[in-house]
Amino acid sequence: MLEIIPVLDLMNSIAVCGMSGNRETYKPLSSIYAPNSDPFLIANNLKINGAKEIYIADLDLIEKKGHNLDKIKMINNILPIILDSGIRDIKSFEFFLDYAYKLIIATETIESIEEIYKIFDKFPKQRIVLSIDIKDDKIYSNNFDISLDNFKKELINLNPGEIILLDISKVGTNSGFNLDLIAEFSEFNDKLILGGGINREEIAKLSNLGIKKALIGSALHSGEISLGFR
Repeated sequence: MLEIIPVLDLMNSIAVCGMSGNRETYKPLSSIYAPNSDPFLIANNLKINGAKEIYIADLDLIEKKGHNLDKIKMINNILPIILDSGIRDIKSFEFFLDYAYKLIIATETIESIEEIYKIFDKFPKQRIVLSIDIKDDKIYSNNFDISLDNFKKELINLNPGEIILLDISKVGTNSGFNLDLIAEFSEFNDKLILGGGINREEIAKLSNLGIKKALIGSALHSGEISLGFR
């Protein structure tokens, strides 16, 4: 059965929503799980409704415009966080270990493939989630250029416990996940956490493909998909 992991994007201490990764257009999140955009309140009500963990992206940290670490630490005390804090190297990974139970190494922000290896060599895999950020069918990175095929070879060497496959172009669109990407990474299906555009109609299909977890943001907060969806 597919586990639904709720998604919260934080900016200026509130939960926000947007489409296709265009962060300058993000606005306060309207969620059925709270009367306002307070991320702690939303997370608490998600837990009450059955959430086992939560994915949080601190957009201020990722964009180097501040942080939301006070809110994040509070939330992690009630619901375990998988945190995207814009980790760039092994030093920043070690710093953020105090704020979440799992940390994301995202291709968007990590400085190099070498830094990924350093982190995997030093820290337990149970604390690491490797995020492959995809935009326009290519790996999205601010710091290096690598093809999907070559990155797959690195994945085989690293052997991560969990891999997020995040199609940034689909975020917030509710238009369905990029099934070609699943086919591209089919050998890692038992490790994949899918994110980007997943809608209600796809849940059963993804489960049948052997996908264990999915990141759901817009469709969950709008009520289209529920945490107990079967």
